[in-house]
Amino acid sequence: MTGADRPRHVLVVANETVAGKSLTEALDRRAVDGAIRVTVVCPISQPREGYVVYQDTRRAAARRRLDRTLELLRAHGIAADGFVVDADPVEAVRDSFAQLVPPPDEIVVSTHPEERSGWLRRHVVERVRSVAGEIPVEHVVVDLQREGGPANVLVIANETVVGSPLLDRIRQRARQSPASFLILSPQSDPGVSPHPEAERRLRLVVGLLRSEGIDVHGEIAHPDPYTAAVHAARDERVDEIIVSTFPGTKLSSWLRGNLVERLRKDTGVPVEHVEGLPGASREILEVM
Repeated sequence: MTGADRPRHVLVVANETVAGKSLTEALDRRAVDGAIRVTVVCPISQPREGYVVYQDTRRAAARRRLDRTLELLRAHGIAADGFVVDADPVEAVRDSFAQLVPPPDEIVVSTHPEERSGWLRRHVVERVRSVAGEIPVEHVVVDLQREGGPANVLVIANETVVGSPLLDRIRQRARQSPASFLILSPQSDPGVSPHPEAERRLRLVVGLLRSEGIDVHGEIAHPDPYTAAVHAARDERVDEIIVSTFPGTKLSSWLRGNLVERLRKDTGVPVEHVEGLPGASREILEVM
């Protein structure tokens, strides 16, 4: 098939928004003007600090979103394939240029609206245009809240992460409407790289909630809970925050530091406070 006869090759770069209606509608409009072939790349970026517990949960969630999109595009008669990559979106585009045959004729970058998009805060669209050179790049904004997509709920908890009050609240929130949960456990000691108890708590909670069908993953994070939460809200879309602490300022240094109110003021999203009981975490871990 000659270049003039082959379908126009469209490279789509998207992660959380890959299953959004606005993106699939933009691709449908292209198909009206002539045959297209779509390759979808879903980049999964590593957190800037700390490390991921159950990294596969991010990959699996991205793969599920990608599969839904590919199925929909194929149902509309559009040839489509795609893959999930562990890379920055700009690096993913560079890699695609080297690997895709034929190379893309145009690029579509899909993001959340500006106020919720970590990619836009990192100037990803402009950087992709710089890498793309003469290849046209379109930016499609997908508002998952308006479209009824799942909310991203950020959970900040350390020793209380395995307590019943927090687990019950996460379960209750998951029943209310579709939601994906990221649990951050701030490091107890920033000078020591291993955090076996924090990791053990996270693995227990993530495994338990996943077994109940809840979309959740966890990270060991910056030792300051405010910094950890703000970094997460800067890098990813965050729609809600749940903070779990010991009760009262006498037991909780986080409450003494006015963490809940600071996050409400500085993130601009709803912040809920859940109190856990001292000692419950250790008792549960000893039973496991």
